[in-house]
Amino acid sequence: MLQIYNTLTRQKETFRPIDQDNVRMYVCGMTVYDLCHVGHARMLVVFDVVYRYLCHVYGKDHVTYVRNITDIDDKIIQRANENKEDFYKLTERFITAFHEDTRALGVVAPDQEPRATAYIDQIINMIEALVANGYAYVSGSSDVYFDVSRFDGYGKLSGKNPEDLVAGARVAVEEAKDDPLDFALWKSAKPEEPSWDSPWGAGRPGWHIECSAMSTHCLGHHFDIHGGGLDLQFPHHENEIAQSEGASGKKFVNVWMHNGFVRVDDEKMSKSLGNFFTIREVLKRYDPEVVRYFILTSHYRSPLNYSDQHLDNAQAALTTLYTSLRGFEDIEPVLREEMGADSANTKFFAAMNDDFNTPEALAALFEMAHKLNREKKYHPKKSEHYAGQLKGLAGLLGLLERDPEVFLKTGIGEEGLSATEVEDLIAHRKQARADKDWAEADRLRDELQDKGIVIEDSADGTQWRRG
Repeated sequence: MLQIYNTLTRQKETFRPIDQDNVRMYVCGMTVYDLCHVGHARMLVVFDVVYRYLCHVYGKDHVTYVRNITDIDDKIIQRANENKEDFYKLTERFITAFHEDTRALGVVAPDQEPRATAYIDQIINMIEALVANGYAYVSGSSDVYFDVSRFDGYGKLSGKNPEDLVAGARVAVEEAKDDPLDFALWKSAKPEEPSWDSPWGAGRPGWHIECSAMSTHCLGHHFDIHGGGLDLQFPHHENEIAQSEGASGKKFVNVWMHNGFVRVDDEKMSKSLGNFFTIREVLKRYDPEVVRYFILTSHYRSPLNYSDQHLDNAQAALTTLYTSLRGFEDIEPVLREEMGADSANTKFFAAMNDDFNTPEALAALFEMAHKLNREKKYHPKKSEHYAGQLKGLAGLLGLLERDPEVFLKTGIGEEGLSATEVEDLIAHRKQARADKDWAEADRLRDELQDKGIVIEDSADGTQWRRG
């Protein structure tokens, strides 16, 4: 049985969908005012793996994954003004870049990808319901605020006490709202800002209400899983619960999942701290699948420490797995969950069922690869079986889905020898060995090794890969 840690209850729980024929998950996506960084990559890969695994357990046709795009908020408006650029052109440019990054990382497209600007009517409807239900009020400046004091249980997701939050508030109460904890649902129009008509005058939505309107419109008032980065737990997700349940009178989400931060030198990686690396910067130096593997080496709820050394380790590990699959390019992936209590296969599924424990799942892949390497020479049929199993299991993590030769022989960046140059040097070395010119053969091998090319001689010939 799949166990998931629920942030709301602070414990692992057996996952029981509301409807097994329609498992529903919503994840807070990108606010598109800049390029995505590695912290974003972690969220995208983590919930991509969750989605892949849910599709395995329940069937792809029985899982609905919604990941939104925030294409209107304060940061977008500020960046558009700084650039003297129409906000729509700005967001379209970064949405295109975002999709390029997700494709590079092997992230499967969600079933639905709503944009906030396409849901203004639904947002207004939800705010009207909150006003009618007594959870929201219109200020003198025509802003609409959620009244936190009216919602019983505010703070249940984050574990924060509203009284402590008020006591710790460091900003003066705005004249427009009654309490420092109240948050904006609708912001009245300001000069030269995007705006839409509403019952309270021209304006635009607050950030929190956007996700509530999009998620409930796509998945219903009550659905299974809501995910996002740990930084969204408060206030964003806390506010989502308050406004969604205040509008509908129903429970909003059963299971809340939050991935941990990416850290650099023991500080959270973020744009505000200026210590972030964009996905594109990292992909200039490392294969996208290496980055994906690196992300999965840490449990999704734990911190992930970014460093070149950790990415180099991921490169070496992934090379080992791909090397084991050499010669099995045409083997189809196979998935069988029962192969004995101590089998690598069983260990893999036990790890994934234990709150998506990807480090343990990766360890099971190496156990499978070891069995494959052991059987290659003496039991070809058995090794084919292990190769299919290895591909099948890795595919649930979005790994080992390429031709091994392509991965092993592809370099990143412009440095180093091309594949043609490598093949030419290997051909010259082969001729030198045939001529018993061992000094020249050794010189060519050393030259290749100095350029990062690993030569592997066997009775079947010479293979190479990038080291």
